[in-house]
Amino acid sequence: MRIVLAEKALPIDVVNIEPGRFPEDLLDLNPYHSVPTLVDRDLVLYDARVISEYLDERYPHPPLMPVDPVQRAQLRLAMYRIERDWYGPALEIDLDATGTNTMQLRKQLRETILASAALFKMKPYFLSSEFSLADACIAPILWRLPHYGIDLTKEAQAIARYAANVFPRAGFRASLTGAEQQMRVA
Repeated sequence: MRIVLAEKALPIDVVNIEPGRFPEDLLDLNPYHSVPTLVDRDLVLYDARVISEYLDERYPHPPLMPVDPVQRAQLRLAMYRIERDWYGPALEIDLDATGTNTMQLRKQLRETILASAALFKMKPYFLSSEFSLADACIAPILWRLPHYGIDLTKEAQAIARYAANVFPRAGFRASLTGAEQQMRVA
């Protein structure tokens, strides 16, 4: 969602929340007590994908979803699969405090990403000639791969080229937190 905000150059007040320490007003607004939560006048949204699509529709320039409904549906399905198949294991790696399952989760995440390598060859961005919400979904997890101890460079030149195209974007760079910037400092 931060990438969408940065790509659209939207002025927004971001309030960082410590895990498990939600302010009372957030608890009142969001029945799931989750982040991100967007408050826009009388509207409260609390799912990253819903928020991103809302921002793209409310602020249509630059557009981050194709006009064609078939292409939009394909990108939505791709984002769903990425959230489920890529972010699921990544979150489990982050939550695996004992490290018991980390190696297996790394292998699962690596193999899942590599299975989609051919899709990165098709167009400059993911399934698109223009940067889209799918890229805003994919880029953060690819950025974090070194943090997870995952290297794809040998088997996935197309993914490496894609990352080299997306990571320098001003919107992507502006969206990184300090901790995320440190994930790639050598």
